[in-house]
Amino acid sequence: MHDVEFKNELLHPSDLLGKGRLLKDASATMDTVLQPGLHRVSLVATHSFTKLLKLHREVLVGCIKNTECVLNNLIKHEYISTEEAEMSQQHPTQAAKVRKILDLVESKGEETAEYFLHILYQAREIYTDLSPWLKEIEYQPSEYVLGKSVIITDAVCQYIQKIKHDLRQDTKFVTSYVQKEDILLDDTYTETLMELINGVNETKGTISNLEDLFSDTGIINEDAETVFVTGDAGVGKTILLQRLQNLWSKGELCADIKFFFKFRCRIFNSFREEDKFSLRDLLFKYNCYPDKDADEIFSYIRQHPESVLFTLDGFDEISVDCDLSDIPDVSSPFDPTHPVTLLMNLLRGKLLKGSKKLLTARTGTNLPLRMVRKRVTLKGFTKDNLLQYLKKFFKNQPHQTLVLTQLEANPHLCSLCSVPLFCWIIFKCYKHLQSECNSQQILDYVTLTDIYLLMLEVFLNRSSKTGLNKRNKSQSETFKAKQDSLMSLGKLAKEGIESNNFIFSQEQIAAAGISEEDLQLGFVKSAGHYDGCGNQSTYEFLHLTLQSFFTALFLVVNERISAKEIITFFAKCDHYLTGARASVVFLRCLGYKSCHRKVPFETNEHLQFTTLFLCGLLCKTKRDLFKHLSSTGSVQRKRSALKAYLADCVKSHLKNLPQAPFEEFCRVQVLPRFVWLMRYIFETQSEAVASLAAKGICADYIKLTFCNAFSADCSAIANILRHRKKSIALELDNNNINDYGVKELIPCFNKLTVVRYVFKYFPPVCHENI
Repeated sequence: MHDVEFKNELLHPSDLLGKGRLLKDASATMDTVLQPGLHRVSLVATHSFTKLLKLHREVLVGCIKNTECVLNNLIKHEYISTEEAEMSQQHPTQAAKVRKILDLVESKGEETAEYFLHILYQAREIYTDLSPWLKEIEYQPSEYVLGKSVIITDAVCQYIQKIKHDLRQDTKFVTSYVQKEDILLDDTYTETLMELINGVNETKGTISNLEDLFSDTGIINEDAETVFVTGDAGVGKTILLQRLQNLWSKGELCADIKFFFKFRCRIFNSFREEDKFSLRDLLFKYNCYPDKDADEIFSYIRQHPESVLFTLDGFDEISVDCDLSDIPDVSSPFDPTHPVTLLMNLLRGKLLKGSKKLLTARTGTNLPLRMVRKRVTLKGFTKDNLLQYLKKFFKNQPHQTLVLTQLEANPHLCSLCSVPLFCWIIFKCYKHLQSECNSQQILDYVTLTDIYLLMLEVFLNRSSKTGLNKRNKSQSETFKAKQDSLMSLGKLAKEGIESNNFIFSQEQIAAAGISEEDLQLGFVKSAGHYDGCGNQSTYEFLHLTLQSFFTALFLVVNERISAKEIITFFAKCDHYLTGARASVVFLRCLGYKSCHRKVPFETNEHLQFTTLFLCGLLCKTKRDLFKHLSSTGSVQRKRSALKAYLADCVKSHLKNLPQAPFEEFCRVQVLPRFVWLMRYIFETQSEAVASLAAKGICADYIKLTFCNAFSADCSAIANILRHRKKSIALELDNNNINDYGVKELIPCFNKLTVVRYVFKYFPPVCHENI
């Protein structure tokens, strides 16, 4: 090992202070020196900055395509004069211009050469071809040169910086569901479980960080470009994208991505049938408009599609009057066409082929595998995730302990907390209840309807001058005071649910009688898009489940709506659950791995949640709540009709299914509708309905495989089975049942001759979980 002799005349003064950089080239040699009392450190016996530029001249000449940025910064810091810059640009070719600049820089000495390298390093988005070279020479700016700014004058880079600034500004805060407070994303974001799914719905591992979404692991179709992320309502798809956007805007993720365009898919519902525009319009007018040289920027995007990432949130929310599987191919980025056609051709790779797309949708939404590069499903909070979120939400240690104890004591409530949206609702309501209720009282609020009623009270009281903690009104009085507002919102929600519409125009808002004051309650938010003039004219409910809740509330309170109309909503769900989706279950049970639905966006989740909330609101214990909102006779007629309907449904459902002998049992494979019936009955909290339903179970072996039953459903199943007089066998394989679910079954174990379940998750066929 040889000592290195420093040549001070070849080094910048900052090197002598130990603040230098590592520079090497093909001819450089690495040596090591050992100093007394110090660890062995690596040094570079190499060339000066000017010599480095000479050695790599041809690399620089071939890779520097933009001379404007270099010259402007050299002039700004007075390393060269304006006249010298102008003379360098008089040469006929780009290569000759770069050579002249290099000659000029080398003649000015070491400091100018170092700053020249620093410009190339700081403006990496302009000089992308030099990134491998800068990495090869292991360039790191010294403290001396870091004190000198680099101004990016390139239009493309300025546009990139504008996108980053806008995204950083838009994603820094998470606006809470009460729309009254902004919370720092970094203070509230908690990771959820992400699983890789292959082409036949099998789990192939988990994803531990966001960068892995774009890795080569778990690829289904390497020719496709879309990462398809699915998950249940409220599981965190939107905030996952917000986190991704925020990290990219800060330069902490996807370093190879230069352009990040984000869209809510429901925006495509607001376009008229005759609306047509180009890809350029879609990117600039409806996302981020360039301040200058839009043509140059769009040209760059077309030439470098691999530098573009799209995030498209809520694919299932698209509702158009055409067959999405029969949309024509469009490959020209200049031809005007309908926005949905643009979207589908982006996903197919016909437009901007090579760009990355991250598409989210609710569970059960179909996307042809030929368009899917990778499939990921969000599973919500694991136990560790829940604990992390609990600590972020409740800063006080005693409060954390109290909430955790009560969650562990109430498996149904804990199961709801696996869904981040419901977890926020429960935690938010519990925070208010802590100050005014005995801590054990929270255990009484176990149904989803109760949680949403508490949330409704929180929203309404936050809109008043006194907070929930200081209120004197009862819950029913709070609702009575805002009845007109609630009914206006309910009218809008019902019209949307019935027509599969989740985004509303200003005209629809006005037609429903919703005032500006009503909008300030926070249940409906602006969903307007940027049209070049900043106009925002469309609205949406904070969440699909909230729209369903308001629909159910309107159906119960409005006396003009008959009991028959209430049952109509259940009939619509029954038609769907016993049709195409029932076929899927039987195909899976027969061994088929997958099948495709005919209608890409066919879903009735909004109806299912509406009927679930109807059951909860028509619960007998809610009589006092509605006595100030509707006549007792009207509510009672609806409750009686619901009670008879649910009891009859359980009986008719099992009777209409084929029965097969199995050992000494008569076994029946039920459909997903059966699980929903159990949920409905549990939500009513009616012993009478549960007893009638138990009498309607005619089989002695119930097979619930592939019904997408979750742990929270075990309490609903136990609620029915404990009323049976005869014993019964129960099979719960191929669902998502954990130890909480098993605990909920314990009260009815004395009724079970067989109980079978496997602690393993199988990807759901249908989306019927709460």
